[in-house]
Amino acid sequence: MEFAFTEDQEAFRDSVKRFVDEKSPASEVRRLMTTEKGHDEGVWNTLSQELALTGLIIPEEFGGAGFGATELGIVMEQFGRSLICTPYFSSSVMAASALLINSNKKTMNAFLPSIADGTKKMTLCVSEQSGLWDKQKIETKVIKNSNEYLISGRKRFVVDAHTSDFLIVAGQSKEGLSLFVVDPSDDQVTVQLEQGMDETRKICTVEFNSAPAQPIGTGGKADLERVLDFSCVALAHEMIGGAQKMLDSAIQYTKLRVQFGRSISSFQAIKHRLADLLLEVELAKSACYHAAYEIDHKQTCSEAASHAKAQASEAYLNTAIQCIQLHGGVGFTWENDTHLWFKRAKSSEVFLGSPHEHRERMLVASGI
Repeated sequence: MEFAFTEDQEAFRDSVKRFVDEKSPASEVRRLMTTEKGHDEGVWNTLSQELALTGLIIPEEFGGAGFGATELGIVMEQFGRSLICTPYFSSSVMAASALLINSNKKTMNAFLPSIADGTKKMTLCVSEQSGLWDKQKIETKVIKNSNEYLISGRKRFVVDAHTSDFLIVAGQSKEGLSLFVVDPSDDQVTVQLEQGMDETRKICTVEFNSAPAQPIGTGGKADLERVLDFSCVALAHEMIGGAQKMLDSAIQYTKLRVQFGRSISSFQAIKHRLADLLLEVELAKSACYHAAYEIDHKQTCSEAASHAKAQASEAYLNTAIQCIQLHGGVGFTWENDTHLWFKRAKSSEVFLGSPHEHRERMLVASGI
């Protein structure tokens, strides 16, 4: 299959790139990652009100732009390149896709417009102690008391829960696995911000103690697989953006570093390492672009989504490691910005499933 972006898509890429270059230099990333909130409301308002990116995948009837995974991939790739600190992935990708795939029109009308215009933020609570999106591992219980649903359990590795206005929670009800909307400000909900390795992406532990919950969609028919596919493809695009940033940084530094009277980029060993990294990053890009195409044109895409996640995870982490090594001693210092992308690469590698887990999922999806 021959794939190329259209002129409009390339122009869109350029506009997003200009935005992140202006709003998210490394100095701003360092400032925001030390704050509890983790993002700047002014940047979020610009992103949502002026650029309308928060409603990118939301249909026009609910106040969004109605674009697909390909356009979302363009945005996520540039966000990964800059490490922009916003709750975009948690709210406009994970929560929005969960609502689009699982909820009815009434629920969509209730929540999607406010996500699209950025006035409300949501996040998705699925994984528990194991950190896996395996429905067999979900122990959060939901009981129906008269006309009210009450949810109890503990969710881990929840992105941006501390700044979310609503939580979408996966729990086991009488009908089976279902999704519910919970207000995090309720007294029966406790949100604990955790100390993660990657400070640019905030993660939380959320506990529910008979908290009131509003069901979305049909009870017992929560489709987490398609939500996982969509989220993995978006995350994979973010990772290839970061991988490209690390490759560019390595190339730029080796051109500047002089040893034995010449640039180290002229050494054959360095050329070979950079060429291998280029090949790895380009192959990961191809996997991501193919997965986005599959989502936009087919109903099922687990095989392509897991392939993209596994490929991008390994390419990003390896490129970040090689970039640090090619920088030499300065690459290991706090003052050098490379470690910011390395930490994001490592956290993204295991978030939503490790490479070997996704390769197994890819084989199962392909019928092997």
